[in-house]
Amino acid sequence: MPLFDKLAITSPDFENLARIPDRLTADLGNEVPAIEFSGAPAGTAELAVIVHDPDAPLPNGFTHWVVYGIPADATTLDLEAEGVRGAPSGTTETTWFGPQPPHGHGEHHYYFWVYALSESVEGEPTREDFLASYAGSVIEQARYVGTYSRS
Repeated sequence: MPLFDKLAITSPDFENLARIPDRLTADLGNEVPAIEFSGAPAGTAELAVIVHDPDAPLPNGFTHWVVYGIPADATTLDLEAEGVRGAPSGTTETTWFGPQPPHGHGEHHYYFWVYALSESVEGEPTREDFLASYAGSVIEQARYVGTYSRS
């Protein structure tokens, strides 16, 4: 029996390690990316998604999106599904905030993390609070990375 069920997160909007389309960026449309999941392991109570840019010139990088309450059997991220909710990002908003790195700062990497959790997340913790409070509840995690830069 494999140790992991190969949890995965992908997006039909861009390939892994490829440039994120302009229409998904904060400057040029801020459209919400389509997110797909597969392989949630047995015992998953819910999924959580965090999109984070560790290349941002801030001590802890910049969090672009935090979403909790995603059903364990979800194959796509449906923001209208019962229980699915956003939490504060680096902008303090609870909605998608697309890439917007500083001009001339080079290529940034946007990590789309999915976490399979053994318990449901209470409330709307920030990324930092989630990682501190729910690390022991992470059964498995996976990532998908997009890139973006502005001249």
